[in-house]
Amino acid sequence: MIKNYLTSALRNIKRHPFISFINIFGLTIGLTCCLLILTYIINEGSYDKSNKNANDIYRVTRTFYSTPNVESLHLSSIAPPFGPLLQTAFPDIKKITRVLPNGTTALRYNDKLFNEQNAFYADENFFDFFSIPLLRGDSSKGLQEPYSIMMTEAIAKKYFGDQDPINKSIVLDINKHAFKVTGIFKPFPTNSQMHPEILMSFNTLKDTAVYGEKQLLSNFGHNAFYTYILFPKNYNVSRFESQLPDFLDSYVHLPGIPGNLKTHQVTKLGLQKLTDVHLRSHLDNEIEENGDINRVYIFSAIALFILLIACINYMNLSTARSALRAKEIGIRKVIGAQRKEIIVQFLSESVLITCIALLIAIALSSILIPIVNTLSGQTLSLNSLLQWRILASILALPFIIGLISGVYPALFMSSFIPVKVLKGLLKVGSGNISFRKILVVAQFSISIILIVATTVVYNQLQFIQKMSLGFNKDHILTMDYPGNLSKQYDAFSTDLLKNRAIKDIGRSSRVPSGRLLDEQNASIIEGGSMQPLKIDLKFITADYGFIPTYNMQMASGRNFSRVYSRDTNNYIINEAAVQALGWKTAQNALDKDLSYGGIKGKVIGVVKDFHFESLHQKIIPLLFQLPSHNSYYNKISIKVDGNSVQSAIGTIEAAWHNYLPDTPFDFTFLDEKFAQLYNSEQQQGKLFTIFSCIAIFIACLGLFGLSTFTITQRVKEIGIRKILGASVPQIIIELSKDFLKLVIIAALIALPIAWYSMNRWLLDFAFRVTISWWIFLMAGVIALIIAFATISFQSIKAALANPVKSLRSE
Repeated sequence: MIKNYLTSALRNIKRHPFISFINIFGLTIGLTCCLLILTYIINEGSYDKSNKNANDIYRVTRTFYSTPNVESLHLSSIAPPFGPLLQTAFPDIKKITRVLPNGTTALRYNDKLFNEQNAFYADENFFDFFSIPLLRGDSSKGLQEPYSIMMTEAIAKKYFGDQDPINKSIVLDINKHAFKVTGIFKPFPTNSQMHPEILMSFNTLKDTAVYGEKQLLSNFGHNAFYTYILFPKNYNVSRFESQLPDFLDSYVHLPGIPGNLKTHQVTKLGLQKLTDVHLRSHLDNEIEENGDINRVYIFSAIALFILLIACINYMNLSTARSALRAKEIGIRKVIGAQRKEIIVQFLSESVLITCIALLIAIALSSILIPIVNTLSGQTLSLNSLLQWRILASILALPFIIGLISGVYPALFMSSFIPVKVLKGLLKVGSGNISFRKILVVAQFSISIILIVATTVVYNQLQFIQKMSLGFNKDHILTMDYPGNLSKQYDAFSTDLLKNRAIKDIGRSSRVPSGRLLDEQNASIIEGGSMQPLKIDLKFITADYGFIPTYNMQMASGRNFSRVYSRDTNNYIINEAAVQALGWKTAQNALDKDLSYGGIKGKVIGVVKDFHFESLHQKIIPLLFQLPSHNSYYNKISIKVDGNSVQSAIGTIEAAWHNYLPDTPFDFTFLDEKFAQLYNSEQQQGKLFTIFSCIAIFIACLGLFGLSTFTITQRVKEIGIRKILGASVPQIIIELSKDFLKLVIIAALIALPIAWYSMNRWLLDFAFRVTISWWIFLMAGVIALIIAFATISFQSIKAALANPVKSLRSE
C-alpha cells in the first residue's frame, strides 16, 4: 500500500514539474536555513557542558551598591579572600577554585621572548572543574607547587620546539622568576567561557609583592579573581544563596561603611550556573565576550518564520492545483477509495517532497557552513547535529513538516464529492479562497517584519559607527604599560615626541572601549562637612598627556599640569558628574572640594562628556585622578600622524626595544577596539539581512507559483476581456489587484508588530536611533514592488497573449 502511495506521489511530481520544483526548492531553502541556525543554537547552548561536573558548578559574582538597593556595579569576578572564607563557612561545599587572568604576560626561554595574552593563575584543583585532557603531567599535582606552569601543546612547541618541555624552566620576564613546566594540556574547546593557553600555579601569588599571602587572605578590594564552587549532587543552591547576606555580615568587614549599614547592604555575592554564563551573563569584567540568549531567540524565530513561509507555499500551491486533480480524486472515490486512504496518499506525497528537500538541504548546508562561519565569527560544524536526539529530530522533520504542510490540502481535496467532480459541477477554489488569502497575508506579514527589522538594525549600526564619541579615536595606538618603564618613562616619551609623526602620548589605568572602575568612597562638602556621595562616580587614573592625546575638550578649567605640584590631590570630572553632583554648570564646579579614595582635593577642570564605554552604556559621572605613583597606570596611548603611521610605529618600536629590551613590543589601534565592541551586532546584522532576503525570496517564489496557476485558470477570461477592448495595463491591474490588496493587509498587520519588536531590541542601547515613519512606508512599498514584480511577469505574458488561442476551444 505504502509503495503504491509513493509511486503515485512520484508520478504526480513528474506530472506537475513546475509546482513541484517550487515546493521542493522553497522547502530546501527553508530547511537549509533551519539546519544552519540549528547548528548555531546547539553550539551556543553547549558552552561548558563538556565539563564533567558542569551541572554542579557555579560562579560567584559580586554586586556593589552606591546607596542601599541602588546597584552601581555587578562584577563577574570577586576578591581573593572569598574563596577560603566560603569554604570555611559552608563545609558542604566540595571544592572551590580561583582563576586570575594575568593580562599580557611576557615569557622567555633562552632567546625566545613572546607576549602571551591567555595566561592565567589557577588553583591546584582547577582541572576538577574544567575537564581538559592532559597530554603530559598530572592534573591533580601540576599546579600544586609555586612557580609551576602548564601549557597547551602549541605554546610548548613555540618555546621548546621538538624538545620535551616537562621540567624545563621558562622565565616570567616581568620579575625574572623561573617557572617549571609540569604539564601539557589540550586546548580548551571553542565552546568554553575561557581559553587559557598557559596556567601558572595560584600558590605563586603568595610570594609576589603585588599580592602576598596576607593580601590574598584580607584584600576585599581587588575584585579580579574568578571563583567557582563545586556543590554536591542535587544540592539546594537557592538555600545556599539565601545565606550569603549573613555570611557577608559575619565574615567581611569593609572600611568606610557607615555605622548604620551592614556589609550586605553595600555589597552582595551571587551565583551563576556554569552552563548559564555564556548566554545569560553580561556582567562587568567578563573573561571573554559572551553570547546572548536573546540572539538565540531571534534566530530561532527567523528559522521558524522561513520554514513557515515554505510550508505556506506548499499549502497554497497544493490547494490551488486541486482543480487539476479533482477528477483523479473523483474516480478514486468511485472505484472504492475511502477518504482516509486519499488523505494518506496526499500526506505521503507531502512527506516524500519534504524528504527530497531535506536531503538536498543537508548537502547544501555542508557547502554553506564555512561561509556562515566567516560571516558570524563562529566555528560551527554540522557534526553537532549528529547527537542522537538532534539527529532523531532531523530525521523526523519530513514527517512533521510534511504533515503540517500537507494536512490541509489532504483534508480539502479528500472532501470532494465524486458526482459533482465528474459532472464538472464543482468549482474548486471557491471554498478555500479565504484560507489561501490568509496564508498569503501571513507570508508577507513575516516578510515585511523582516524588512523593517533589517533596516532598523542597519540604521543602528550606522549610527554607532558615525556618532561622535566626544574624542578622536583615529590613529591612536594603545599598549600595556610595563612597570619597569616607570623610571624611564619621561625619557621614553621625550624621545618619541622628537618625531613629528608622533603627536601626543599619555598614560592611564584604562583606555576608552573598556569598562570603568567603581567609585572609591567619594564625598563632597555640604553644609560645612564632608558628606558621602549619593551617586555612582566612576574613575580612571590619567597623567598630563592623556586628555591631549585623545583630543578631549575642556568645558571649563584646565588639564593636570606639572606646574602645579598639588595636582596629585586634585580632580577633573566630566559634565555628567557636574549634573549628578547638582553643581549645574561646569564653571560652578571649579574649586569645589571633593574627596575620593581618602584623598581630599579640589575640582580643577571639567571635560566635555565623551563615550568611554560602548554606546550600550549611558555616559556616567566620571572622575580623572592624577596618581601619586606610576604603578597605578596600566595603559599607554600614543597619537600618531595619519599620514605617517608606519614611520611612527617604527620609531615607537625602536624606542621600546631601547628602553625595554626584555619586553616584547605589542600594540593595538583604538579604533579596532571600538569596532570589537559591536562585533556581535555587526555579525547579527549581516546574518539578519541574509535570512530576511531568503524569507522574502521564498515568499515571492510561492507568490510566483500561485499567480502563475491563478492566471492559467483565467486564460479564457483574459481572452474575452481583450476581445471586448480591455488594454494590456487594464488586464495587468485586474490580475494583480487581488494579490496587491493582500500585501497591503499584510503591511497593516506587520508594521505594529515590527515597531514593537524593534523598539524592544533598541532598548539594549543607551544611545539609539528613533524608528522613523519612513521605514514603515519603505517596507510596505518594497513589499508591494516585490509582489507586483513577481506577479507582473505572468500578468504581462497573459495580457499579451493572442485571445484567439485561448478561446479556440470554446
